[in-house]
Amino acid sequence: MEEREQFELSFRESLLCSKLINPITMQYAIETSALTKSFDEIIAVNKITITVKPGELFGLLGPNGAGKTTLINMLSTMIEPSGGSAFVWGHNIVKEADYVRQNIGVVFQDTTLDDRLTGRENLDLHGRLYGLDGKTRKDRIKEVLSLVELTERADAIVKTYSGGMMRRLEIARGLMHHPHVLFLDEPTLGLDPQTRLHIWDYIKLLNKEEGVTIMLTTHYMEEADKLCDRIAIIDHGEIVALDTPQVLKNMLGGDVITLELEKPDDIEKLCGAYQKDGCANTVSNKENEVFITVKNGEHEIPHVLALASGAGISITSVSLRKPTLDDVFIHYTGRAIRDKEVSEMEEVGYKMRSRRK
Repeated sequence: MEEREQFELSFRESLLCSKLINPITMQYAIETSALTKSFDEIIAVNKITITVKPGELFGLLGPNGAGKTTLINMLSTMIEPSGGSAFVWGHNIVKEADYVRQNIGVVFQDTTLDDRLTGRENLDLHGRLYGLDGKTRKDRIKEVLSLVELTERADAIVKTYSGGMMRRLEIARGLMHHPHVLFLDEPTLGLDPQTRLHIWDYIKLLNKEEGVTIMLTTHYMEEADKLCDRIAIIDHGEIVALDTPQVLKNMLGGDVITLELEKPDDIEKLCGAYQKDGCANTVSNKENEVFITVKNGEHEIPHVLALASGAGISITSVSLRKPTLDDVFIHYTGRAIRDKEVSEMEEVGYKMRSRRK
């Protein structure tokens, strides 16, 4: 018994010490230098160097398999890097892993809730694991349940929750011990559009109200655009672009003209014609469509169509719009992230995965 009490006292002291780092004097909440992770001959994360300031909402945007989750797993001390270094809230993720864990919260892609317990019991268990005393746990549970609007369902068994409610409870659990940094791995994966919007509201609220530094991974363009202060586009384990959403879109230079071709085989020929003419700032393509960015798109459309006609290429449709992050991703990687439409079966799948033991 004495040994257990001594352990709890030591843990609480180390937790207090780790929290004494002042965010006002800290330059970066997260800092990596050439961080690398390989599995046998596969390089999942390749020499990533990024910095995230305290209070920032930072996004990792990329398709499945790009290395986003592997990066989060390293920063949250779940796996050790193969090379490079990283610091989270001033602590080395390898040499000071315990201190890192005391300062972070994590919401994984698949739920790790105990669906045989109530929401309140899940939160209470998490608080106990972090050494919070009874009064602190009770007060904090009330706060985080209110934050994610689950107070009325707090004493219901988790297996009766919807997918969105489970996600909100996981976010609440991640905040129980007042973390300085919160990692959200695909926080809205498998949720319907309406629930996804609600989760976005909670994420923005806790970033402002709790002052939590957040790093989230996503393959949803709109999610990254709406939520993040800055975005790192990651592909094949490497950062290919990093800046604010607006600056990334502005990099393409102007408006986007989309041309649908009658014959997909003509794509290379048309791209070559636009590049040779110099009318476009960027030229990219996907399937039977060509995307070009130009200034004053309304005035450039006749010239763009004339070039296609002069090259003997038939255009079936043309449209004009402002650049999106999808255009940015296509520009830097040569392909699009395919956002799957969320179906009822996806939410069922999310709940089924949450019940695996």
